[in-house]
Amino acid sequence: MPAPPSLSRLADLLKLRCSIYQQLYNPLNIRTGSKVLRQRLKGAAIASYYPRRMVSMKELQGLYPELETYDDYEADREDNIVLKKARGKGAPKKKRTAEESKKFAKRGGRPGGAVAKAPPT
Repeated sequence: MPAPPSLSRLADLLKLRCSIYQQLYNPLNIRTGSKVLRQRLKGAAIASYYPRRMVSMKELQGLYPELETYDDYEADREDNIVLKKARGKGAPKKKRTAEESKKFAKRGGRPGGAVAKAPPT
């Protein structure tokens, strides 16, 4: 019975096999990620799964400003803002000057001008 091949001869055989089959020669079995890199890319399949994005009214108005368009969503939003302001639930007014901002800071930074009370002694 013939003797088993030497380790150096097996290493040479492995190197030759890797060059023939276009595989990565990795005698130390270090993790390289080549298994993941050999896989087919999934981007096109995932992108084709989701439907194409529809154009919004705002984009159409930007593309064709000469056309007179009506945006239901924007009109409803503006109506809701008017109704909220009428009930006093709208966004607060912006401070126009540094003076108005300082007034808020003098009040203690609390809404409505409430000042923190000292604890009873």
